[in-house]
Amino acid sequence: MLLEDLEVISKVAEYRSITAAATHLDMRTATASAAVKRVESALGIELFIRTTRHLRLSSAGERYIPQCEQALLVLKHAKQNIKNELDIVDGDLRVAVSSDLGRNLAVPWLDEFMLQHPKLKLRISISDSNIDFYRDSVDIALRYGSPTDTNLYGFKICDVPGLLCATPAYLKEHGVPEHPRELNKHNGLFYQMHDIVYDVWQFEKAEEVFKVKMSSNRIANDAEVVRRWCVAGHGLAVKSCLDLAGDLLAGRIVNVMSDYTPRSTELWLVCPSRQSITPAMRLLRDAFRGKCSEILRQLSEKGIINV
Repeated sequence: MLLEDLEVISKVAEYRSITAAATHLDMRTATASAAVKRVESALGIELFIRTTRHLRLSSAGERYIPQCEQALLVLKHAKQNIKNELDIVDGDLRVAVSSDLGRNLAVPWLDEFMLQHPKLKLRISISDSNIDFYRDSVDIALRYGSPTDTNLYGFKICDVPGLLCATPAYLKEHGVPEHPRELNKHNGLFYQMHDIVYDVWQFEKAEEVFKVKMSSNRIANDAEVVRRWCVAGHGLAVKSCLDLAGDLLAGRIVNVMSDYTPRSTELWLVCPSRQSITPAMRLLRDAFRGKCSEILRQLSEKGIINV
C-alpha cells in the first residue's frame, strides 16, 4: 500500500466513483482501481460496496476513511511547513483566471514566473465562471472582486478603475457621448454571466449616480469577445482598465465620457484557506502586484485614468 493509494480512496469516497476519482487525479481508471484493491488487501477489509451501477462506503470504510483523510491532511501540512521554512518553490500550481485578463495579461505573466521558478508545474483554468476550489481542483484564482465566501482567503492585488471605451472610428461615425443620457443612441456591447445580461450601466459623478438601460446587437458570455468587438468598432463597452490596457496604450480604443466614472472593482488573488498558502503563491502575489502597478502607472501617465 502506497501513500498515494490513500489519496485515491479518499477521492473515490468523495465522488462515489472510481472513474470520477481517476479523472480528478489525472490518472487512468485502471490505476485508481488497482490503488483501491491494494489498500483493501493491506487492510483485509472492503472499504466500498460495489454494484454494476453504484459504489458506496462499507461500514468499515465509513470508519476508516475519515481518519485516513485526517492523517493525509496532517502529512500535507507537515510537508508544506517544511517547504515554507526553506522557501522551496516547487510542486503543482493550479491557477484559475478570467477569460480576458487571463489570455492577455495573466498567461504571459505566468510564463515569466515559470521561467524564474522552473521546478513549478503550472495548470491554468480560463473561465469567467465562479470557481469552486474543491470541485475544480484549483489552488488559487485571480479574480475581480473581493471574496464573498468567509471561508476563503485572499490577497488584494490592486484597485481597478472601469472605463467606457470605443474606437475613434466608431465615435467619428456615431458621435461622442458627453452625458449618460446620450448613451441610448449608441450600441452597447454586453457581457452575460449565466442567464444575466449586464445591460444596465452605472456611472458616477460628484456622488451623483446615473443608471442607463442600454440596447445592443451583440451579447457574449466571454469577456474577451466583448473586448474584441469593442476593438473592432462595433460599439461601446464598459470594461476593466486592465483588460483594455494594451488597446488603450496603443490607441486602438479611447476612454469615452471620462467625467463620468463606470463601476470600479478590485483584483484579488484568492485561495481556499490561509493554511493552503505556499511560497509560490506569495511570490505570485508579489509578481502580480508589480505587473498591475506598472500598467496602472502607464495608463495614468497617458492621462487615461486617475490613480
